[in-house]
Amino acid sequence: MGRSDPDFIDAESSRRFAVDVVRRLREAGHEAFWAGGCVRDELLRRVPTDYDVATSALPDAVRECFGRSRTLPLGAAFGVITVVGPPRSGQVEVATFRTDADSTDGRHPAGVTFSTARDDALRRDFTINGMFLDPLTGALYDYVGGREDLAAGVVRAIGDPSKRFAEDHLRMLRAVRFAAGFGFVLDCATRAAIETMGRLVEVVSPERTADELRRMLAGPGRTAALRMLADTGLAAHVLGEFPGAACGPAALVIGALDEPCLPAALAELAWDSEVPGTVATAQARVRRAASRLRLSNRDTKLALWLLEGVAVFEDTAVPGRGPWSRLQPWVAHADAPLLADLLRARAGSDAGRGEQARWFSAQVDRPRLEIDPPAWLTGADLLAAGIGAGPAVGRILGEARRRQLDGELASREAALAWLAGQRKG
Repeated sequence: MGRSDPDFIDAESSRRFAVDVVRRLREAGHEAFWAGGCVRDELLRRVPTDYDVATSALPDAVRECFGRSRTLPLGAAFGVITVVGPPRSGQVEVATFRTDADSTDGRHPAGVTFSTARDDALRRDFTINGMFLDPLTGALYDYVGGREDLAAGVVRAIGDPSKRFAEDHLRMLRAVRFAAGFGFVLDCATRAAIETMGRLVEVVSPERTADELRRMLAGPGRTAALRMLADTGLAAHVLGEFPGAACGPAALVIGALDEPCLPAALAELAWDSEVPGTVATAQARVRRAASRLRLSNRDTKLALWLLEGVAVFEDTAVPGRGPWSRLQPWVAHADAPLLADLLRARAGSDAGRGEQARWFSAQVDRPRLEIDPPAWLTGADLLAAGIGAGPAVGRILGEARRRQLDGELASREAALAWLAGQRKG
């Protein structure tokens, strides 16, 4: 809740704004506290990435307090008003204390009743996310045993785990992400409910599932997360295209990435699923997963490109083998650093070839003009030489570029002389 892109938000400004939201609600005569993940992060001495506020103020009162121009009623039906802060301060979601009616769709409550702070805590997902903090005094309000579980390193559903997961099936994936990301363990009853109810995550919207996997597989503890998905049976429901890969070598490779992202994780999971690996079948797995999760074309293409790159650069005994014109498009690609990272992680996890990884990284680190020099010939040169539009243009430019990259044409003058010969031919 209260999400903001950390690349454009100043942490200190965000914090000051979140304190000010509480202060202004108090001055207006309402109860107000920080709530949820920001409280957990404060107690763990981590810098919160966003702030949520829980209050006794009703939605209309919140809008009155901060003004209509600075508030967004996107979640007003559930008692949630978004308050927009000053530049670089982000936004804060202010939610009225409430209790939720049972869910009918595995995500949203059928209705809400505005209530008390204690009731509001009891309807939340996990004890470590169910505490309130007064940022003005430092007082902690813990109705669910969150402080003890935080100290013990336990992720525990509040109340009956089966009820919590029936309210929102995605909470099962969130439990794994929190446990793995913080290096915690799952409470026994919480884990048992996940193992029993895991199939229900299949009805969660693809976009929400993909977002949770993106956070999980690009965040800390991703190796532990994959293994926990496998151990609880959730992997079969959210990564079913890659049977067994979540608990295989791929988990170590994904954990070793310096630039983790969902496309790289999918590429590695697909490659690890093939014994022996074949590019076509591995790419088919990626396409099925990407379609199911409704990933963007960009993410899908990147995963497929990374997968092919692993095959190209590890399926040879000699690093850099072959003409430079065949290798250069890989090295000069905008996503070459991600491929270098994946090859390095594979080599470091004993899943790939060290020499190839080192060679590729060295090429990527070369000056850009060395990797991708300007072409000696352009379409204008062909037009000036009397070669009109048609298939011949692409063929000649492609051949000229190949000869340039492979050192057969050492200068523009040499390229123009070669072009003159092509025209005569």
